Amino acid sequence: MLRIYEVALSVVRDVREPIAQIGRFDRDLARQLRRASMSCVLNIAEGAGVSGGRRRLRYEDALGSARETWAGLEAAAAAGYMAPVSAEVRGRFDHIIGVLVRVVART
Repeated sequence: MLRIYEVALSVVRDVREPIAQIGRFDRDLARQLRRASMSCVLNIAEGAGVSGGRRRLRYEDALGSARETWAGLEAAAAAGYMAPVSAEVRGRFDHIIGVLVRVVART
């Protein structure tokens, strides 16, 4: 299992409250962000259990889900649904995305 899995789990915890705030304004966006954040974690775990091209696809999916979650949070903040996320949480997203970019490039 990639060590980034634990960081992705912490991001799921980090975004619970912002997603709840978003849901007060836009339930569809909140559901999409909840699914995307979970998808990142689940695809990291699934990638650890497969090989070859399927591994790469799972990690690409995890990367896409991490980017989708981040973009949704940025869009929600821009729309005034929530305050921008903290620099600490942004750093965790940057870390997850950076690791997954490198993993995908080498698999």
